[in-house]
Amino acid sequence: MNEASGREFRTRRKLAAPAVQTAGKAVLRVLGTEITLLEQLRLAAETDLGIRIVFENHDFLNAQRKAAREPDAFDIYDQCFHNLDIVWYWRAVQAIDTARIELWDEVSSLSRVGTIGPSAPIGHGDAPVTKLYVQPDQSLGPQPSRFISMLPTVHNFDSFGFDEGVEGLSHERVTSWAALLDPEWHGRVAFVDEPAIGIFDVALAAQSAGLMRFGDIGNLAPEEIDGLLDLLTERKRAGHFAGCWRTAAEATAQMAEGRFAIGSLWSPSIAALKRMGVRVRQAVPKEGYRAWHGGLCLSRRLSGRQLDIAYAYLNWWLSGWPGAVVARQGYYMSVVDRVRPNLSPAEWAYWYEGRPAAADLPDPDGEVSIRQGARRSGGSYWNRASNIAVWNTTMDEHNYLVRRWGELVA
Repeated sequence: MNEASGREFRTRRKLAAPAVQTAGKAVLRVLGTEITLLEQLRLAAETDLGIRIVFENHDFLNAQRKAAREPDAFDIYDQCFHNLDIVWYWRAVQAIDTARIELWDEVSSLSRVGTIGPSAPIGHGDAPVTKLYVQPDQSLGPQPSRFISMLPTVHNFDSFGFDEGVEGLSHERVTSWAALLDPEWHGRVAFVDEPAIGIFDVALAAQSAGLMRFGDIGNLAPEEIDGLLDLLTERKRAGHFAGCWRTAAEATAQMAEGRFAIGSLWSPSIAALKRMGVRVRQAVPKEGYRAWHGGLCLSRRLSGRQLDIAYAYLNWWLSGWPGAVVARQGYYMSVVDRVRPNLSPAEWAYWYEGRPAAADLPDPDGEVSIRQGARRSGGSYWNRASNIAVWNTTMDEHNYLVRRWGELVA
């Protein structure tokens, strides 16, 4: 961990926020998920900003539900772009003025434009840019404006994981999403129980296996949802699936216990399982990744000094040190150049450049999770960001999908 950089940063931020420091210690309430509500970040932000911060951690669905129904219960909504529609529709959050975001011009083109480069595909579904900018009629869209719905922060390119300790599971053989529906792994497959995420893991699997074709995999029609869910229900009744999970902690425990060998798996679980000695690997599917992008929203109730404090927290997130913390669990940040000085050269080479680890590398808690010589699946950040098949999405038929999905997981 780059402690020197962390100390330097914390001193700098204290001096940069005198209004927050001199008016008494305020409380900032952050509603979100396990993805970014890490204790290391909470403690550092408290020190740097001179405030008290309270994290309220839920799974995706419950965080979204609370944000939409109880806008007075939080100051910051820390979630993902695909969970934005409902809270924006109910005006639970307010627009963010980019003139108050110090490093807005340094935010990645992937976040602000839609792709990491001119030749990279944007991917199907809800690319963050499609919901980023507040339009004159208060709708959300890709046309740039001064105001945004959510400050882009953490993001990643997910696929699925598998245990190479199981005979037949190797990176040479597992190269397609179709592996999730391969009869060879009958009874040993798990998926994430979140319809706006899990649906794409299984849809990519069904399409890659030649079992279904979709007009737009990022926005399924009702008949496509029915066909896919009928297929999955049939497979579930036959015993193909070992189960499902809602949090990374659940997924980690289930794979560690041997309850599944292949399935939906996120970066924190992969890091935790490696630390346990499980020979887990993230697949590099030839069809591309399922991408997601997180960010921070401002509660509609904020004004005055409390709004100033919230903006200070948003700016703190883009400073570089928070991005280094989340990098150690496999996530990327929207201000790439700010992250690099806060990682050791070996960490930067492994997490962002895709090169073999030159030394043992720590997780956010300081525990060794990556052994010397290991290489991150999929290569560099730029290679992974150029291979997006679909983004996590709240589809037009989301309500219908949720009903059918509930029947599957019941």
